Amino acid sequence: MTDQPDLSKLSETSPAAIRIAAMDLLTRREHSRRELLMKLRKRFEDEELILEQLDRLANENLQSDARYAESLVRQRYNRGQGPLRIRQEMRQKGIAEADIQAILEAGDFDWFDSASKVLARKFDGVPASDIKEKARRSRFMQYRGFATEHFQDLL
Repeated sequence: MTDQPDLSKLSETSPAAIRIAAMDLLTRREHSRRELLMKLRKRFEDEELILEQLDRLANENLQSDARYAESLVRQRYNRGQGPLRIRQEMRQKGIAEADIQAILEAGDFDWFDSASKVLARKFDGVPASDIKEKARRSRFMQYRGFATEHFQDLL
């Protein structure tokens, strides 16, 4: 005998169905509260029940915006993205500005080293030949989310 409820007997908008749907999403990867809310709204109509279950998951530490944000920053840093782009993505995912700032400052991220590696990988370590090329590289680095201070000495 299992402890899981019979899914065929759950009503479509029951708290148990909402919780199970949220847990299914969280087993694949971390999600921000806003992401879960958006995904659950597509399946369920009762927003009050959805919010209630999200609060319960957060109280049980099964969903954590801080844990999600730490994971996101680490992934994006390893991909060679800069802090400005990462910050913007976290804002879009619903992470509080104070949490974003704390995670970016608390991490052991060397944005200067990361910018250097990204620039070397993209342009094979070949120096820019003229002003136009420097401008192109600068735009590339800004698109990647690096502040000018992270890469200006590299150009």
